[in-house]
Amino acid sequence: MLSRSLSCIMLPTIDAVDAAQWDALVSNEQPFLRHAFLHALESSGSVCEATGWEPCHLCVWQDSRLVGALPMYRKHHSYGEYVFDWGWADALERAGGHYYPKALSAIPFTPVPGTRTLIADDANGDDVRGLLATTWQAHCEEQALSSWHLLFAQDDEVDAWQRQFPELIAREGVQFQWRDRGFGDFNGFLASLTSKRRKMIKRERRLVAEQGFTLRCLEGEAISQEAMAHFFRCYTITYHERGRPPYLNDAFFEHLRHAMPEALVLVQALLNDQPVAAALYFRGENTLYGRYWGSEVVADCLHFEVCYYQGIEFCLEKGLSLFDPGTQGEHKLVRGFAPERVRSLHYLVHPGLAAGVAQFCHEEGAHISAYREAANDALPFK
Repeated sequence: MLSRSLSCIMLPTIDAVDAAQWDALVSNEQPFLRHAFLHALESSGSVCEATGWEPCHLCVWQDSRLVGALPMYRKHHSYGEYVFDWGWADALERAGGHYYPKALSAIPFTPVPGTRTLIADDANGDDVRGLLATTWQAHCEEQALSSWHLLFAQDDEVDAWQRQFPELIAREGVQFQWRDRGFGDFNGFLASLTSKRRKMIKRERRLVAEQGFTLRCLEGEAISQEAMAHFFRCYTITYHERGRPPYLNDAFFEHLRHAMPEALVLVQALLNDQPVAAALYFRGENTLYGRYWGSEVVADCLHFEVCYYQGIEFCLEKGLSLFDPGTQGEHKLVRGFAPERVRSLHYLVHPGLAAGVAQFCHEEGAHISAYREAANDALPFK
């Protein structure tokens, strides 16, 4: 364990820290914590003060070596987080306080569970977390921030933070994930399902084919500028249909295409040999992450094929054990995606709000645990 004194510095951009030193702390399973991904968010303007995300990343140094890090942002709203605290903000505002700005440690627009606190293997975790906490607490006080939030963290990380800082409030949620149970191939996956669900998936895939669609999977450097530009058009359609602009811009995706192509998988749906829908996946060491989707056409079951079944096939072909298709969506349950607990941590400066939120999270957690248990009983496996 490192024993020499540590120092913590707050950086206004991810580019202020050496990419190799940052990435040395990042697991191969986490493409979204890589320096290139965070840099793409900032350099494209998707994450900046104008969009309500002010970077203020924390870096812990032992002499000239980076031994700990925590991505952090000053937030002026709660958009793009997927752990919803609008009610908390409303309660504090009605009581005469100000909820925004707040501090947030998360990956912007990316509700993917995983490590959030980066700590070198030979560093003392308690020392690093203690220094990080001292820094973000001081920042909350100096900048009159209402709170600090750590979103979609791993269980062991949440537990370690709470052991050291019991005042942190844990909140639970649910996402649906697919795991390889030794299926072998897609037919093996189908064979593991009940007759009803096996027939349903076969019918959905048949409907896609009968409508004239074919599927194409592009990996890494095979994803051309033209293919990415088409994907972006589809991606923007999804947001415009909901009446709001997309969080991410074309410069962000083009930056990723150049900076980390090995992590990208693009599935296209073609009609008359022309792409009309697409989904962009990211690949970790053992996990496939479904992230963004859009379509220029309306077609039965096309979303299921492009975003779910193609992902399962890819995992089985490449030997990936886990498929995280994205947040929400109870309809994933009957297609073999099991309910998994996701967790976040919350530090609230106002003691009255903290007490109310703690009670709320306790009650909400009991409901979520019961829901997960019931959902597991509804899985379609024999």
